[in-house]
Amino acid sequence: MPPVLLLSFVMACLYGTLFHLWRGRTIRELPLYLVAAVLGFGLGELAGNTIGLDMFMIGPLHVVEASLVSWGMLFIARWLKV
Repeated sequence: MPPVLLLSFVMACLYGTLFHLWRGRTIRELPLYLVAAVLGFGLGELAGNTIGLDMFMIGPLHVVEASLVSWGMLFIARWLKV
């Protein structure tokens, strides 16, 4: 597994877990938030590559763009769930 992929997965899972600790109600919501965070992180990375934004990068990873979309997906998942 490439290191950038592992870092992306770890960061996305961290975001999903932190969001669940902050806004989650039951343990059944944790998988939903993890999937939303990983999906959002991937979409944010893809958007960063496509648009060519290079705000803050760790190697080839667009950290800011991926993080923003990941958190956005978490809030959307929370909103759609309620």
